Amino acid sequence: MADELEELVTRIKAKDLKEEAKKRGIKTSCVKKVDIAKQLPREVVEELSAKE
Repeated sequence: MADELEELVTRIKAKDLKEEAKKRGIKTSCVKKVDIAKQLPREVVEELSAKE
């Protein structure tokens, strides 16, 4: 499951990921993309990766 998440994250732009995190009050500074994605709902991460 972690590998699958990392694969999804590689397809997401950092800017888009951070915008979604900020909407939910998740810290985005000094945090890796994968760590942000772990805190977001799975549906959001899948939707962002499908955008590309």
